[in-house]
Amino acid sequence: MTPTPVSPGRNDGFCYVLAAIAGIATGAADVAINDLLFTALLVLAACMLLGMLRPRWPWRWVIAVVVFIPLTEWIAYRFLGVKPTRGQVYGGFLTALPGVAGAYGGAVMRRVLDNLRQGK
Repeated sequence: MTPTPVSPGRNDGFCYVLAAIAGIATGAADVAINDLLFTALLVLAACMLLGMLRPRWPWRWVIAVVVFIPLTEWIAYRFLGVKPTRGQVYGGFLTALPGVAGAYGGAVMRRVLDNLRQGK
């Protein structure tokens, strides 16, 4: 597979900010709801969207989203006194697995749509 060409004027800064916001919101939802499946669904959706927006190197969106989940849990523990369970902390890291599926699925979907538009 050849990567989708990126024009030199395109900046990924907006997508990184979007990934950070999605990761913080997912971490906050994980702290409030404490449901790993819902957290995994939010990570999957965020990574799929980011994979569709910028299909080149989709693994970076997984890292950019998932890193904020344990960070948000730590901030909630440190400043709000919320004590996450051990499973919740490990689950925050395990959400990278559906994130990988979402990011690569979004990138593949974008490439398929680009090929369909070109008539290939």
